Amino acid sequence: MRKIFIAPSLLGADPLNLTADIERMKNNFDWLHLDIMDAHFVRNLSFGPSFARALRKNYPDAFIDTHLMTDNLETVLPLFIDAGVSLISVHAETESHLLHAVLSQIKNAGIKTGIALCPPTPVTMIESVLNLADLVLVMSVTPGFGGQKFIESSLGKVRELVSIRAVKNYNYLIEIDGGINENNITRVVLAGCDAIVMGSAVFRNNDPALWLEGIRAKIKEGSEDCDRTR
Repeated sequence: MRKIFIAPSLLGADPLNLTADIERMKNNFDWLHLDIMDAHFVRNLSFGPSFARALRKNYPDAFIDTHLMTDNLETVLPLFIDAGVSLISVHAETESHLLHAVLSQIKNAGIKTGIALCPPTPVTMIESVLNLADLVLVMSVTPGFGGQKFIESSLGKVRELVSIRAVKNYNYLIEIDGGINENNITRVVLAGCDAIVMGSAVFRNNDPALWLEGIRAKIKEGSEDCDRTR
């Protein structure tokens, strides 16, 4: 059975009680997901590199999964590389002609590389650089705000990425972000996702750790069903 990574998005946590919210999960997660927004590429503003640096200091062993929803990568990217995050995903829609160079810059810094796709963006746009990717992030909502409804057609994109990976013998993980909850988690796993981002669905709970235990059970069920169909 393949490993499925749970990556709670800190965008859904209480910014004034962030440490408490992380501790409430009682390590029932795999990665910490950072949504970085610049109020230009997306219509919202969130964390900066100083936040990422503080997170690394307080959680030195955490896998910090960083999603850059920003323009101006030549300025922003080095700041997050220096902050010591574990993985950086950049959007295919941001300076697409420079995507190969940007991914190479991340990889040369010793950080895992990710490519993020907005809902309207086809997989064909990134096929030429998939060999550089450690992860492909499929957005299943319009990026910029939490709490949106899941876009069901995003699962077709996941299945396409699974197929390309098998044919080309690539090793990237497939991550999905947006509108994931206990009602659709099994379908997401069956489609082939390896990492799952959830924000408000986790932190709105009185007992996030217990809720995540239930999610793990659903993930296990979906993974076993997936294995049986192969």
